Amino acid sequence: MIASLLLFSASITLDSHLPPLLPWQGQSLALIQQKGPLTTDFELSEGLKSPNYQQTMAFVDRLVAANPTQFQVQTIAHSASGRAINMMVASEDGAFTPSQLMQNAKPTIFIQAGIHAGEIDGKDAMFMLLRDIATGKRRDILSQVNILFIPILNVDGHERSSQFNRINQRGPVEMGFRTNANNLNLNRDFTKLDTPEVRGVLKVIKQFNPDLYIDVHVTDGADYQYDVTYGYNPVFASESPSVSDALNNYFKPIIDTKLQEQGHIPGPLVFVMDKREFKKGLAGWVATPRYSNGWGDLRSLPTILVENHSLKPYKQRVLGTYVFLDGAISALAQHHQQLTEAVEKEHDFVPSQLIVERGYAKEPNTIAFAGIKYSRSMSALSGQIEVKYLGEKQHYDALPIYWQKDAKTVITVPNSFYIPPAYPHIVEKLKLHGITVENVSSDELVTNLKVAVVTKHEFDKAPFEGRFRVNADFDFVDVPEKSLTGWSKVETAQPFGELATHLLHPKAPDSFFAWGEFNTIFQRTEYMENYALAPYARHMLKDKSALALEFDKKIREDVAFAKNAQARLNWLYEHTPFYDQAYLKYPVLMTFDTKSQIKN
Repeated sequence: MIASLLLFSASITLDSHLPPLLPWQGQSLALIQQKGPLTTDFELSEGLKSPNYQQTMAFVDRLVAANPTQFQVQTIAHSASGRAINMMVASEDGAFTPSQLMQNAKPTIFIQAGIHAGEIDGKDAMFMLLRDIATGKRRDILSQVNILFIPILNVDGHERSSQFNRINQRGPVEMGFRTNANNLNLNRDFTKLDTPEVRGVLKVIKQFNPDLYIDVHVTDGADYQYDVTYGYNPVFASESPSVSDALNNYFKPIIDTKLQEQGHIPGPLVFVMDKREFKKGLAGWVATPRYSNGWGDLRSLPTILVENHSLKPYKQRVLGTYVFLDGAISALAQHHQQLTEAVEKEHDFVPSQLIVERGYAKEPNTIAFAGIKYSRSMSALSGQIEVKYLGEKQHYDALPIYWQKDAKTVITVPNSFYIPPAYPHIVEKLKLHGITVENVSSDELVTNLKVAVVTKHEFDKAPFEGRFRVNADFDFVDVPEKSLTGWSKVETAQPFGELATHLLHPKAPDSFFAWGEFNTIFQRTEYMENYALAPYARHMLKDKSALALEFDKKIREDVAFAKNAQARLNWLYEHTPFYDQAYLKYPVLMTFDTKSQIKN
């Protein structure tokens, strides 16, 4: 009792700077087990604490020992610090391998917790649910689905634990850190695959082929009444609109009803346009493929991002997560066939163009929204107007919401990409993404080839996720037909062709090019000496009258060029056959339908 009071006192002290709470007494409180076998650390602490890595893995072992015929633990990867990243596999008939799970004909749900280790609600919620399965309270669950569950994905960040990791989050008392041991954000790594943690996730997805993927987070941002918000890319902005439509029509009603019946308020996955003036409206975010749910959308893997509300107490959030996951399992059991049909429809679709970059619409839609009253006043600390949430309900009948509807960058989808043999790591990453890659063994000449030539580029001024990203403009230039024996070919007419296009087309913001995988093309490694260039250039201009006229015109019309000796010599060097023919050329070649009009 004394320990509980101390924990309660600590939580009050640590969240006294946060906005006042709305009272909550949901029916889901009955899910908590006060005593008995497999009572979780979360429950023993009266909903205030989450166990550390060692305690977590010990509880996993206890679950497996209590139900060895239906539970198994598997190591999917090791972190940079050498910690095992473990996954629990649960099935009614003891099917634990990918082939066994596929044979039992039940849909498989893949639940991931702790990709941001401070946002650990999913771990403690799933431990309660698995405990209820192991003790016979919820025998119905494994009669309907198979379960894959990662309790902690970011195991190193989880152990960088502190009471002071997230200033705007109510509990647990001590929580992990956002990034991994290399200070990389795992939920920005789903395209570039720099981290062992996310590579492990993609191996699981490739091997087990789950029917539904759920990634559990906790929000940052504004105050509102919802305690469990969740979403997926909206139908109008999704690359798998049939999947989003199925999640809307078949899953959302079941999940929302379960949450509401248990005293929780489900809400939309939206953010705030201006954090200091809520009434300006909401931001309707569309996830790009660097994020789990954006990657899932491109891959036509039904993926739901859960964002529990950070200002709600930890106990309320964990119980809401339990109810959410229970609802998702029920929905998958009932509507597996409809979801499968939606996925198959998307895999069969081959687009001719793709929107690879979006912007927020200039004009908003509106949305009914359950908000919290707030006041605004001048802050002596910041010197600007700041918001203060008052802990009282406020309903908005028509709050503006700005969706990312504007198409900023649209590309023509190539028929194929060809990757030179010098980039085997790119091929390995593509295969890990599940993309089919063929080795070119024929000497047959490939026609309709184009190369993207950089005409303008700019590197970021600071590293992002450990990389200096690059933004560039391109000309797409014809390449004479040639043999590509030994190269790797990626056709876009395949189930994951849209994902392949986002990864390999250099104009896509989450492409390997944008992430800096090909930065060596910006290096020139051979140079000229003026004593050699000058006589060669004189002969070249004498033999090529058109080039001589072009050079004279540039001198007449460009005063700066005319006065810059080095610029004049560089121009001449660029027009000699000695100039580096690979400089500023994206090495991955593309083929297009001869009727396609390439969007630059």
